[in-house]
Amino acid sequence: MKIGALAKAAHTPIETIRYYERVGLLSGAARSQGNYRIYDETHLERLSFIRHCRGLDMTLDEIRALLRFKDSPHENCAEVDELIDAHIGHVAVRIKELKNLERQLKALRLACGEARESGRCGILTELSAAARDERAARPVKPGHVHGAHHPL
Repeated sequence: MKIGALAKAAHTPIETIRYYERVGLLSGAARSQGNYRIYDETHLERLSFIRHCRGLDMTLDEIRALLRFKDSPHENCAEVDELIDAHIGHVAVRIKELKNLERQLKALRLACGEARESGRCGILTELSAAARDERAARPVKPGHVHGAHHPL
């Protein structure tokens, strides 16, 4: 199948497929006489596996490690267990962060109990004050992407 058919079958944008090829998660496809990439069922299976892992919020490095074991079916899977245990820990931390975020948003929502002019909106006032306080309290960490975690 051509890349468009693979993209449709795997519900994955073509650019994502090409990216996965560039970073080595998906093997390059053979080329037709017309120089089109030709993919087969193994590409679809691997791409589906990658997408499912991404849906579980796994990093590309975690997926790469899992694929290494998938490609070596006779290897001991103890490292796979460790990887998943570590990922469970990352998810638990993220859940705590999200619960804290929910509490903050609910408290913020209480700051504006009725519709009024936006210049007198309690939510906007609170957000502005918190932004000033945060900026004064600590510098932003360059390169940090909130919600991402470091792989093993």
